[in-house]
Amino acid sequence: MNAVATRTNELTTLERRAMATISTPGGGMLIVAGDQRNGMKAVMTDAPNGAAGISRDELAEAKSDLVRFLGNHAPAILLDPEVALPLVVDERTLSRTTGLVVGMDSSGFDTENGLRRTKYVPGMDARRVRELGGDAAKMLFYLRSDQREAEQVVIDEIARLVEECTAEGVLLIVEILVYQLDGESDEAYAEIFPELVRGAAEISVAAGSKVLKLQYPGSAEAAAAVTEAAAGVPWAVLSAGVDHETFVGQVRTAVENGAGGAMAGRSLWKDSLSISSAKREELLTNRALPRLRELEQVIETALAGR
Repeated sequence: MNAVATRTNELTTLERRAMATISTPGGGMLIVAGDQRNGMKAVMTDAPNGAAGISRDELAEAKSDLVRFLGNHAPAILLDPEVALPLVVDERTLSRTTGLVVGMDSSGFDTENGLRRTKYVPGMDARRVRELGGDAAKMLFYLRSDQREAEQVVIDEIARLVEECTAEGVLLIVEILVYQLDGESDEAYAEIFPELVRGAAEISVAAGSKVLKLQYPGSAEAAAAVTEAAAGVPWAVLSAGVDHETFVGQVRTAVENGAGGAMAGRSLWKDSLSISSAKREELLTNRALPRLRELEQVIETALAGR
């Protein structure tokens, strides 16, 4: 049975205001994802000593440039509280017209009986999101919807965090990543993947989620099934590191079939970062920014055509 959105999924006045802040004029979510840490270092391939040699200060400078030359041109940007924040707020790098989504999850994951368990950045809660100047929060959860009994601990944590953020007046974006189990064949995982994404949406909505960030489920039909499972709760497509052209096509198909927008990270900037600030400015301005503008146009056009 599909989940049915109830009053617990409805946005409060504060949450509606935050939703408007992270959306385009046409009402589509569009957020630049810049909360990666190790993943961002990995694409700075011209660092003299490799990714491992990039210092925290150097990564912070790269994130500041990402905000300055790309994020400030989007409705909102997602940043981490370990490197980027509160720096970009305190130094006034973040534009006053750009919404701030604060990532609550730490890098990596733990495992429990073969299932992945997400980790919070130490000290992160809804109140801390507010203290960092956030308009919204994002928390990542790993979930296998075909293992519902074993995943009850995750479902309970989603429900708990939704309640905490609602009480604090913080819009929570629940990001769900489905994943391949150890010993599961590539063929078996590919076959079940669309249903895993659909099931994740259904479970998350039943737990009270108000906004979702999900993987592209693979097709127009699968995207429509996710929209039905979300039962009126808006969902944004994450880029998962695919190239820009691929992601644009995925977003167009997803939004045409009910998705509410996109959260784009590496698809925008993975080939536009450098250890050199001057080179970052050039690449982000001339390569990444046109991609962002194209993505916004795709979202707006798809929404208008529904």
